[in-house]
Amino acid sequence: MIGRSGAIAHRINIHEEVTVTLRLEDKKEIVAAVNQVAAGAFSAVVADYRGLTVEQLTKLRTSARQQGVYLRVVRNTLARRAFEGTPFAILNDTLTGPSIIGLSTSENDMGAAARLFQEFAKDHKKLEIKSAAFDGKVYGPDQIDILAKLPNRETALTMLASVLQAPISKFARLFTALKEKQEEQAA
Repeated sequence: MIGRSGAIAHRINIHEEVTVTLRLEDKKEIVAAVNQVAAGAFSAVVADYRGLTVEQLTKLRTSARQQGVYLRVVRNTLARRAFEGTPFAILNDTLTGPSIIGLSTSENDMGAAARLFQEFAKDHKKLEIKSAAFDGKVYGPDQIDILAKLPNRETALTMLASVLQAPISKFARLFTALKEKQEEQAA
């Protein structure tokens, strides 16, 4: 079929896999963009997105933007090159099959990517988490909970404040009890 612009258009069967050829310049841009984000990211998650619809992927991307997660479908060879020189090069062995990469870029929420993928996978069983990385360690799909439960900055500060407050309140109770005891003995 020839379109108005003279280009040849093909009818594509919905179940047919389409391969897009990238120019070398495009590949270099992708590698540079992912490498730049990965170099400053705190954690990464790799998942297989086979079977997800375009609508579901759009929903995942929207959630990622809202949570400050860098999300990208990248060819595995390009992802390996992009991860070179970053803490996430340790994920290279898990880059097989169709891969979508999530990078937590906010210092305030280092587990955002893991939480995003974990929450999305609850409702969309076709999203299969392959692995994750944080602080130089690789986590399997069964260990994603460890990263997903990392507190965000606000939660961590609240936890720290309660830990610091506990000894002070114990000291105050002890001081009050000693004062009451001395008053009893004086009376």
